[in-house]
Amino acid sequence: MKEGSIVKGRITAIKPYGAFVKIDEQYTGLIHISEFSDRYVRDINDYVDVGDLVDLKVLTIVDDNKVSLSYKSLHRRKKRYRIRLKQGFRPLKKQLPQWIRRYETKDDA
Repeated sequence: MKEGSIVKGRITAIKPYGAFVKIDEQYTGLIHISEFSDRYVRDINDYVDVGDLVDLKVLTIVDDNKVSLSYKSLHRRKKRYRIRLKQGFRPLKKQLPQWIRRYETKDDA
């Protein structure tokens, strides 16, 4: 095992600051709460439960076989892209008078 490799690990405990993982007989690790998502994580149980077998990325390995792991690097949600109008408000300016006329004719009916 080396930094950057992908490993499977079983969640053994969940604490407010992270989740402990048993990778094999030699290695145990921690997924810090900041490594679950790029967004705010209110509850780690929203991502994993004790006993889950998950794929993780190895961030660092300390001398006593303690491993720092990342969940978010392999389980990222797809980004939502915002549509940007290249023409600015011109389409709105063009459509607005039509919408107002349509609205006014509905009120008269």
